[in-house]
Amino acid sequence: MTATSHVQSTTSRPTFEVRNPGTGDLVGTYPIHDESDAAAAVERARTAFDWWSGLGYAERGERLARFAGVLARRMAQLGAIIHDETGKPYSDAVLEPALVLDHLKWAGRNARKVLGRKRARVGLLTVNHAASVEYKPLGVIGVIGPWNYPVFTPLGSIVYALAAGNAVVFKPSEYSPGVGAWLVEMFGEVVPEQPVLQLLTGDASTGEALCRAGADKIAFTGSTETAKKVMAVCAESLTPMVAECGGKDVLIVDADADLDTAVDAALWAGMANAGQSCIATERVYVHRAVYDTFVDKAVARARELRAGIDTEAKIGPITMPKQVAVIRRHLEDAIVRGGRVLTGGVGEIAGQVVQPTVLVDVPEDALAVTEETFGPTLTVAAVADMDEAVERANASRYGLSAAVYAKARGRDLADRLRTGMVSVNAVFNFPQIPSLPFGGVGASGFGRIHGPDGLREFTYAHAVARQRFAPLMALTTFDRTERTDRLVAKTTTMLHGKRYVG
Repeated sequence: MTATSHVQSTTSRPTFEVRNPGTGDLVGTYPIHDESDAAAAVERARTAFDWWSGLGYAERGERLARFAGVLARRMAQLGAIIHDETGKPYSDAVLEPALVLDHLKWAGRNARKVLGRKRARVGLLTVNHAASVEYKPLGVIGVIGPWNYPVFTPLGSIVYALAAGNAVVFKPSEYSPGVGAWLVEMFGEVVPEQPVLQLLTGDASTGEALCRAGADKIAFTGSTETAKKVMAVCAESLTPMVAECGGKDVLIVDADADLDTAVDAALWAGMANAGQSCIATERVYVHRAVYDTFVDKAVARARELRAGIDTEAKIGPITMPKQVAVIRRHLEDAIVRGGRVLTGGVGEIAGQVVQPTVLVDVPEDALAVTEETFGPTLTVAAVADMDEAVERANASRYGLSAAVYAKARGRDLADRLRTGMVSVNAVFNFPQIPSLPFGGVGASGFGRIHGPDGLREFTYAHAVARQRFAPLMALTTFDRTERTDRLVAKTTTMLHGKRYVG
């Protein structure tokens, strides 16, 4: 079976090319699937869903574990495709699939515990009933994935949707369709019986077609502006969605922080994958007492890093050509507003290669502080205290994740941040923990992947109340008597009418 075996093809079908963003070399050519393809894929998924959901939790978990084994054995092969399509260094490309393996096994092992039928408590008036609730799969889930982490991010939706018993139609980014095709083909090796996971390739029109194809839910990862467009299309048919959007993530450094560790974390979180991470650090607020030392260390460390397309480069090129213009605009705006570039900057942009950039004295209303840059840049600002740091951090319309470096007050500061996720004395740790939910608030989106919340995201609650014996007081009948009404009034007053004395 091939990755596209469940998608019909025609000789006249339009196609698109994928090129390595660093070299410009042609990586592959893929079809642009249309509305009829999307509708057909969803229809096939209906049949696959009936079979897959019928397997039960244990069998689905076993298949997901086998899929994890395939990924583990073939990480080098997958890493090469990721490298070719996104341009990220090969070592980072291989690391990405490694981080998803625990999620595959966790979702399969815990789906029954999270979603399976559980007894629910009843009250005095309903003591004659037995109640239960379980979470049932929605049916067919459409997943629209990103290019920046073309394995880890879409599988965060796909794996949990599959573990819950759904079938999935996957539309990867037009910048990384080969990664999506590889994943679908490999999954087909462990689940050959039905097209439980299918592939659609194409541009924005293909994603729009998937949203209109009758899926029971759409899981989208991408920019906030694109999420609004996807949401508008989904609204036409009242198709629910989970949206994992952009961020303007912050790293806070208190006076007692380990500065060497904090600097290393800020550079990694801000520069790894060329800053093309939804949870990338873009803003850093440092206690004034250690600000100068932090900046000196950060600039020195940034100058040790180099972006390029060769094997020695620690940072790869910008994957989307149009994003370079965004980065350039943010940097130029920062300079016009009084910001200073301590290393990197506009002059260090060559084609799609952007060198690590550290800026200071950037006003809080500058684009480099308010909007997602999605490049290897950091704005570093001094704050009088951590109250000011928290206030500035929470002023953003985004609320995806944050990081705090502090010895004494790390947890306290984390609790005050309006974000879906916070790392304390570490970065990028919460995505690696399968039991934690992943998602944001505000312009960063809604809904969750990963963890128990990620399993429930692709289900609906199914509640059942069963009468075990006739009630002492018949309430839901037109034969209810005045005596029953008096008893109900007396009982409810005894249970709930206690007077509060302030």
